[in-house]
Amino acid sequence: MSALQSIILITALAGATSVLIAASCSVTLLSRMINNMVSLSVGILLATALLHSLPEAFSIEGTSPQLLFATLLAGLLGFFLLEKIALLRHDHHHEGDGHHHHHGHDAENAGRSGWMILVGDGIHNFVDGILIAAAFMADYQVGIFTAIAIIAHEIPQEIGDFIVLLNAGFSRTRALLYNLICGLSAVVGGVLAYFFLEKAHAAMPYLLVIASSSFIYIAVSDLIPQMHRRPHWAESLRQTVLIACGVGFVILLSLLH
Repeated sequence: MSALQSIILITALAGATSVLIAASCSVTLLSRMINNMVSLSVGILLATALLHSLPEAFSIEGTSPQLLFATLLAGLLGFFLLEKIALLRHDHHHEGDGHHHHHGHDAENAGRSGWMILVGDGIHNFVDGILIAAAFMADYQVGIFTAIAIIAHEIPQEIGDFIVLLNAGFSRTRALLYNLICGLSAVVGGVLAYFFLEKAHAAMPYLLVIASSSFIYIAVSDLIPQMHRRPHWAESLRQTVLIACGVGFVILLSLLH
């Protein structure tokens, strides 16, 4: 088997395995309590962005902190504009039809968060493919261990993504299919890294920051406002505990690998 074939196989397995494990956990344990699990997803997404992806981006040599922060700002504003464009298109489509669309509009809002989380997830997995390919080209065993480590740290994020998709109205099958497609973007990253490793490596910190901006934007603009609609003391305490559990889950797996 050639080096390129090995990279394709390993990145495909890494991308698909974390998605399938996360989907299994989400369906068997979490989908019956989707409202509560939104809080868990907030903790997972914010911890993945702020404690894992962004520190990794800033730790790469030769990067400018000012430029990375500018990329983060551009990413947040970019996702805001994408959502605003979707809102304007939705409002224009229903303009003057004389009907109220309250429930449909809510579903439309939730659906947008699902599509945006898929964009961020795809970029994040693309970067993982670059990391696996770079490690594999340095040493075969290092590449295998890198893939295993990536699978481990991707599981909590994929659980968070799966919860967001279910909350956005995606069916379990559809959420799994789209997550798998995003997971396989690791193959694209791996193949491009094989041919253009130096350029791919230079783009990595900025791709990580853009992916992080999508996780932060979804958590802060969509999921947290949903949680504020249930302001009871008991519910607020439950939400806080679940957010802390999500953060702890990411920290634990980060420490293990």
